[in-house]
Amino acid sequence: MTGLRYVYAVCRPFETPLQSQLTGVGGAPPALLHHHGLVAVLSQVPEADFGEEALKAHLEDLDWLSATARAHQGVIDALTTVTTPLPLRLGTVFRDCSGVRTMIETREDDFRRTLDRLEGRVEWGVKLYVETEPAEPAEPAPEAAARPASGRDYLRRRRESTRAQDDRWQRAEAFAHSLHERLSRHAEDSRLHAPQNSALATQPGRNILNAAYLVPRKECEEFVELVDRTKDEEPGIRVELTGPWAAYSFVGEAAP
Repeated sequence: MTGLRYVYAVCRPFETPLQSQLTGVGGAPPALLHHHGLVAVLSQVPEADFGEEALKAHLEDLDWLSATARAHQGVIDALTTVTTPLPLRLGTVFRDCSGVRTMIETREDDFRRTLDRLEGRVEWGVKLYVETEPAEPAEPAPEAAARPASGRDYLRRRRESTRAQDDRWQRAEAFAHSLHERLSRHAEDSRLHAPQNSALATQPGRNILNAAYLVPRKECEEFVELVDRTKDEEPGIRVELTGPWAAYSFVGEAAP
């Protein structure tokens, strides 16, 4: 194998083969490097794209970054169907297989502890969005136009609107807190991530909960049903479930 080594994940040896048509970053098929009873899942990538300086430049190219992230995730998703992978960060590259072996030896104890903790478990993501209220009409109704409101009426309506908005956010935050507690009781571990930036969101509404839950595979159906039952509990709040994923949020310090 020539070129640099792009490493997707570390896992224990597994028997079920990966799908034959699977390709990774740069279109190269993933390979398995066995060492000290662990497996590094990797593929060959050109130094012209993944050398230190080239990689820094590429990370500023959103199109390149998006395509690379999709290919990386595709390999992780395929691994998740046959084993419990320990995902490494996007762009984890080594000069040669010797460097990959050294990495495994250096972090071997961490890898084994983390793999023991994640074995047979997957990550589910849950996000809550407060849906945007319909905008008020730009033009007043004919009756309102015929009878202009007094300054006192205008201020009263503003106070009522502000109070209603405050009440709405308080209910939303209370629901988010309650849901997170309920889901955490049905998971082995959980992580609260920062709310998603509204400017980057692909879905409407304001994100008020962005959480990950570590769930044993055998309990996933029950967890999904629990989330589904909550979707109509609070009007104006959308519950979004994603997964199952490799346990990215629970890797901790194990991944270099």
